[in-house]
Amino acid sequence: MSANIYNGGIIGAKATNRSGVWGVGDQGMTTPTLTLEYLVIAGGGSGGANPGGRAAGGGGAGGYLEATTTTLDLGIAYTITVGAGGSGTAPGASGNNSVLASFTATAGGVGARVSGGVWVAAATGGSGGGGGFGAGTGQQTGAAGTTGQGNAGGNGETTTGTAGGGGGGAGSTGSNQSSGTIGGNGGLGRTSTITGTVVGRAGGGGAAGVTAGTATSGGGAGTNSTTGTGTNGGANTGGGGGGGGNNGGNGGSGLVVLRVPTGFIATFSAGVTSTTDTSSVPGFTIYTITATSTASETVTFT
Repeated sequence: MSANIYNGGIIGAKATNRSGVWGVGDQGMTTPTLTLEYLVIAGGGSGGANPGGRAAGGGGAGGYLEATTTTLDLGIAYTITVGAGGSGTAPGASGNNSVLASFTATAGGVGARVSGGVWVAAATGGSGGGGGFGAGTGQQTGAAGTTGQGNAGGNGETTTGTAGGGGGGAGSTGSNQSSGTIGGNGGLGRTSTITGTVVGRAGGGGAAGVTAGTATSGGGAGTNSTTGTGTNGGANTGGGGGGGGNNGGNGGSGLVVLRVPTGFIATFSAGVTSTTDTSSVPGFTIYTITATSTASETVTFT
């Protein structure tokens, strides 16, 4: 008959044939945790560029993630990244992801654009970029957004080459062009009260057109000039840039906000730019992270 062998007097922790290195679970202990609220927004896509024309699509907003009950372990260094917006310099570019621990907000997609004299389709993203001119090429179709983070871009037109589709926003799909000359409006953003006030963010960029598309919640408006530049998305809103002529508008940079119960502290690595607010929401400390210098920055809770 085999005998039970117990570890040197630690009650309830039974030895096994494993390595002899006891985990927390073996000792009947639990890792201390913290329940917090977060908002993570990726960088927005730029508006497309259509040098000499007015049919570029608006940029899609950066992916939008918000939760009110998330549990993280204390004492663990979690990755934190704020994604930059896409550059609107012709032909344009998608944004960059934002990250908190295992949660990744997907970059906004660039609007349809002309590159090397050829129309290039809008890019998918957190929210998708708006379509451009697509006479027989399909480039007029707005790109898809990411489920749970954003919406698709609107469609451009196929005949005159003078109106693009609006970029998708976190709150709604970008608008299609209308009448062959009116650029689509950017999709609506979403509002949050995580900082103690109501703020709208992650709106899609408006498209270029004879009449340019408009935008809200940090999205940039399109241009009605064949040599003009779309309006930039707002800093730290994740808004999409406006569709342009010679250049699109830049996508807005992303954002991470943490709402932590009073008594807990968030400590950031050296490359994190943040502010701390202990007064706007009673019982909570609000950490607003507006930039990270590398993709390997961290936050640790104690």
